[in-house]
Amino acid sequence: MKVVYLPLDERPCNLTYPQQLARMTGLEFRVPARDMLGCKKRPAIFNRVSQWLRRESADADCLIVSVDMLIYGGIVPSRIHRLSAVECVSRLGVLQLIKKQRPELRIYAYNLIMRVPSYNSSDEEPDYYEFYGERISTMGKLLDKEEQGEITGHEAGQLARLKQEVPVEVQHDFMARRRVNAAVNIQCIELVNRGIIDYLIIPLDDNARYGFSSREQRQLVYKTEELNLKDQVAIYPGADEIGCTLFAKAFCTIHNYTPEVFVRYSSSRGPFIIPKYEDRSLHESIKSHVTAMGAMIGDHSQEADLILMVNSPPVGQSDHAETSVPFQERHRSYFSEVNLREFVQAIRSYAGKGKTVALADVATCNGSDTALMKLLKKLNLIGELDAYAGWNTSGNTIGTALAHGLIESYYRSLGRGDRRLQAGRGFYYARLTEDWGYQAVVRRCVGERDVERLGGTYVDVSSIQDEIETIIYKELDYFITQNLMGTDDGRIKLKRVFVPWGRMFEIGVELTWEERPS
Repeated sequence: MKVVYLPLDERPCNLTYPQQLARMTGLEFRVPARDMLGCKKRPAIFNRVSQWLRRESADADCLIVSVDMLIYGGIVPSRIHRLSAVECVSRLGVLQLIKKQRPELRIYAYNLIMRVPSYNSSDEEPDYYEFYGERISTMGKLLDKEEQGEITGHEAGQLARLKQEVPVEVQHDFMARRRVNAAVNIQCIELVNRGIIDYLIIPLDDNARYGFSSREQRQLVYKTEELNLKDQVAIYPGADEIGCTLFAKAFCTIHNYTPEVFVRYSSSRGPFIIPKYEDRSLHESIKSHVTAMGAMIGDHSQEADLILMVNSPPVGQSDHAETSVPFQERHRSYFSEVNLREFVQAIRSYAGKGKTVALADVATCNGSDTALMKLLKKLNLIGELDAYAGWNTSGNTIGTALAHGLIESYYRSLGRGDRRLQAGRGFYYARLTEDWGYQAVVRRCVGERDVERLGGTYVDVSSIQDEIETIIYKELDYFITQNLMGTDDGRIKLKRVFVPWGRMFEIGVELTWEERPS
């Protein structure tokens, strides 16, 4: 069986993670060459991408396609392009040609609702976002409140001031692009209705309860309801994990596998918390992730195919801790409404019973919860987990850990689920190395100690990239020696570290994992 995949961009989370999951399976998995996918603000070339898609899909069984990559040339180009709605909708026609050529092909597509960061930075946005980003974001929240009849008198005055402060040409450019992108999402729903797209995810990229994203989401939900497509269109918080999500869906569909997932939290408040960068309770998001992959949430751990352990925050939104914040500076609820001791005891119990256990570490944003990871290491439980993620947003983490865990659970259900299978364990330890080692430990250390000293900044280390990559490699190699080499699971060797976008936010990790002789 052949699966063709067009990623959201060329970063490892979008290009490499799904490939690593595919290596665990017997499925043929085809992706474009990295140099076809553009780079950050430089878009991929539409004709090259569309030709590749048509060629590879001619004999495929499933196509997973990022509409943002197909139409705009990537996630960042989707935020800065100057394409017309007519041109964008025209580019979607390649999917119709592919479906006509191969009607039995299943097409799983995803297209983001464009984010609106609440800070000033043009790193991934138009140049003017460096000066007006925070005000544009606030304006969106107030416009949304106004539309819903929830704006206060004070907020109405604030909105009026913002409309005066943000230049008219900036407002026009930003809103015109949002209208184009929203039109593409509507057209994608129409393609589902016409049977061209079999399943569509519209992820909300870094969103909140109020804002431009919230307004657009409502219109898309109304359209989905109007066409009775709720079983084929999913709209929920996420972005860079959707490649993994849809690969897991393709895997489950191909193998006629409908796994049951039992969810367990570290905090009793966890299911009801609205995480930072998202607009709904954690458990509602988890339900969306599970369902999107073709699985279901089960009622009992004993019957479940997968145990999803969720290290959840006890508070949300602005009180949701970042991994860069010292433990002692977290909101007080982290010290009274989270029970890590009981949580790790449950992990030990489930693993001891032979259950497939995935850990979604979302108690902190943008990296692992070091308090939990140190405890797992102390109790020799690092080698007992089957899947792990703890990166960026809750949605990124949940989708990644869940996709890996579901694939592991399938092979275990057949009696062939040796969790020490090299590909699966390699992906697991890569996640620990990056999410715990880099995001939670090394990034802050190198950022504070070396970046400015060498002449770089957090968002631009391109002029010192070789030196920074060498330093990060040494720090991560030491981290692996200290934290990941004490298990009976296998031997890890760090091969390479690279900075894909010339900044400190994310890295790519290449490592080898070898099973210890029994």
